[in-house]
Amino acid sequence: MSAGFQRARRPEQVEARRAAILAAAKELLDRRPVADISLRELSCQVGLAKSNVLRYFDSREAIFLEVLDGVWTAWLDDLEKALDEPGPAEAGFAREERVAGTIARTLAERPLLCELISSTAPVLERNIPVDFARGFKRRVAANTERLGTLVRDRIPELPAEGARHFARGVLVLVSGSWPHANPTAAVAAAAAELGEPPVFAAGLGETLTNLLAGLVARGR
Repeated sequence: MSAGFQRARRPEQVEARRAAILAAAKELLDRRPVADISLRELSCQVGLAKSNVLRYFDSREAIFLEVLDGVWTAWLDDLEKALDEPGPAEAGFAREERVAGTIARTLAERPLLCELISSTAPVLERNIPVDFARGFKRRVAANTERLGTLVRDRIPELPAEGARHFARGVLVLVSGSWPHANPTAAVAAAAAELGEPPVFAAGLGETLTNLLAGLVARGR
């Protein structure tokens, strides 16, 4: 793979090479969990030696965190449009239920985003240098703040700190519920026998509704 390797020197060449690596990572993520994908396999997918891949990213984990940042931003863009869709007149906590349900639905439609969020703390943050960690955490903070702002724009009674708490809660709930909703075949079979099929969107929507309604009620 590396015999014909030519190092990208111009900025546009570097960006093209990085984009190719990120595209290869996404292709692999369509087929298996991030924890099962090695740097060697990713290198083969993109057609480079491992050492050459590491010229463009600090580590395997950094590649997948870069993918996460991209799909997270894209989700927020789509969520903003989805939250602006007109609905019927809302009474009680129907508005909170609609906002929380929209968040849960649009997340469920993006398994790649949910997979990467759920893998961030236990897998992807374990092997990144401090400089990359600083940049990544700044992007996480910006994305989380944007989510809170989108919610607060639709529910002005929600205090600013309540909006931040809710946005952080979305991440925590996805991190915990996504793996349980996507178990191994054996665990899924056992759960089905007990009448406990895995549920993600409905359960997430219900929990987010309760969290949001509670934060609004406490802020009044």
